[in-house]
Amino acid sequence: MSRPNCRPRTAGYVSAVQNRHLPAIKPLTARSVALSTLLGYHPPALPVSALVRVGGLFGITERATRVALTRMVADGDVVAEDGVYRLTERLVRRQRQQDEASSPRAKDWDGSWEMAIVTTPLRPLAERVALRKSMVRSRLAELREGVWIRPDNLVRQHDDTVAEQCTFFHARYPDPHDLVSRLWDIPGLAREARRLCTELDRANSLTAGFMVIAEAIRHLLIDPCLPAEVLPADWPGDELRERYARFNATYADRLRDYGEG
Repeated sequence: MSRPNCRPRTAGYVSAVQNRHLPAIKPLTARSVALSTLLGYHPPALPVSALVRVGGLFGITERATRVALTRMVADGDVVAEDGVYRLTERLVRRQRQQDEASSPRAKDWDGSWEMAIVTTPLRPLAERVALRKSMVRSRLAELREGVWIRPDNLVRQHDDTVAEQCTFFHARYPDPHDLVSRLWDIPGLAREARRLCTELDRANSLTAGFMVIAEAIRHLLIDPCLPAEVLPADWPGDELRERYARFNATYADRLRDYGEG
């Protein structure tokens, strides 16, 4: 495919669009602490006493945690049996997607680009927003309105939202470094990855660990997982992914020990 006539949008604009459609780091509530705790466990099930103790780390009262769990049962987020709460299948799928998104499968890059072009007629706003969120989860960047692209180096299947609204092509671009620099804020992503590596090293308390894990997960969802051929030699993305995996495994054990108190 020949070089597109249009010029890509600036990195800052695209990055802002991507960030807006990712999960935000919100103030902690009884529900968010309980849900995040369960999402961090494999299998995702804990006794109410453990969830109460974890909530206490963040100043959340036992009553608030129990009320939140009752509402989560009513909402279909968790099921309760003999005082143990576990995620429902819907959120188990979310946990699996979160795990996969933190470390996506890659393949050797042959220089080609994956291009998704929105080909459905004019859609309601809600459907357009849902499509953007799905594109961001797929680590595609918007070249122009309705045209999303990335190096074809990831092994994955697009969800139905993307597959039903887009037509897919493979393309070539004569200067991939130039295109990458226009689509993603590579220096900004590298700075944030290095900051998070430092924060993971410093997070000694359970509360600090809880927060830095949330930040790391969000960043790993933003990381486009580009091939090494278009990244700086000192790219810290893989280092952050490895440090996060080690930290998260150790942290889960520490939090379980604390919860079982």
